[in-house]
Amino acid sequence: MRGRWLAATLPGMGTDGTGTDGGRRGDAQEAGRPSGAPSSGGVAWRQRVKRGVLLLVAAVSLYVLLPTLASVFGSWRSLSHLDWPFAVLVLACEAASYVCLWELDRIALGTSAWFPIACAQLAGNAVGRFVPGAPTPFAVEMLRRAGFDAGKAAAALTASTGLQLATMATLPLLALPAIIGGAPISRGLASAAYLGIAVLLLLVAAGAAAFATDRPLELVGRGVQWLLNHTIRRRRHVDGLPQQLLADRDFIRTTLGGRWRAAVVAVVAYTGFDYLALLCALRAVGATPRPSLVLLAYTSAGLLALLPFTPGGLGFVEAGLVGTLRLAGVPGGHALAATLLYRLVAYWLPIPAGGVAYLLFRRRYH
Repeated sequence: MRGRWLAATLPGMGTDGTGTDGGRRGDAQEAGRPSGAPSSGGVAWRQRVKRGVLLLVAAVSLYVLLPTLASVFGSWRSLSHLDWPFAVLVLACEAASYVCLWELDRIALGTSAWFPIACAQLAGNAVGRFVPGAPTPFAVEMLRRAGFDAGKAAAALTASTGLQLATMATLPLLALPAIIGGAPISRGLASAAYLGIAVLLLLVAAGAAAFATDRPLELVGRGVQWLLNHTIRRRRHVDGLPQQLLADRDFIRTTLGGRWRAAVVAVVAYTGFDYLALLCALRAVGATPRPSLVLLAYTSAGLLALLPFTPGGLGFVEAGLVGTLRLAGVPGGHALAATLLYRLVAYWLPIPAGGVAYLLFRRRYH
């Protein structure tokens, strides 16, 4: 998983330093700050401390996960034995996934332009690999230079991020029956593809239901709230989660307007092509895993990519993918090679692509 815009937060759910909706509210509060409020210098100092802590946590996490990363990158010689047509398909599927993400952002912004959207997303994603919390503010600034209203761009990217987060959070719930049942059909990637398509269709249906009526989100909010209050000891019980989910949904629906159906299809297609890229990577190394556990590997990698400890879940995703692919029956060497191929295309290749996109953007918009 890439974690492209996933560093942003939904409105009303607090800020983690990305500066989207929370950043806009902070600017407004600073503009009308009463005399007794903390100065901007104090806010900046706390931000520096927060970033320093995040960098320290990232360094410690990478140190702990270094053996797994070394094993993954140490399997690079195995790439010389790939089934190259399927290796090319990995690249094609990831490219299609990015196109779907750009289409989602175009829908959120209400524009027909492709160039500034693609450049802003690629460049912001590349910056986010090195600077925590930077992708969305960086992309918003690029879109502002391209002629978009900064507030509208921030709201659009926040809505896009909300749909991505919601999709990734819902995917494990919809895949759970197949994972628990074990999908006792024939082993192979064709079965995994059919299983993935079924789950993606359920995602489209779930997204449509969440936008069309309040009942599904109310049930999910109550269920999650009950679990949080009865399984984790806390000083104050979680309250109002269903209302918060509905408020976030309303924000996304208002931002997307009447094109929310197309947005749901775009975000599910983005996830589907990314899943297909993992299947092609497995086929390229000659693996025949258990279908339900391939789905488990993908969903676990998606959730690990959301961890804020390292950019894009670096190290966590590799460890999760290798471990679950081995559970799926993939030999250790093949699991390492498939993980390396998938992450090279999904995580590392977009970094230089983002640099090229930024240079092209500057050439057009000076």
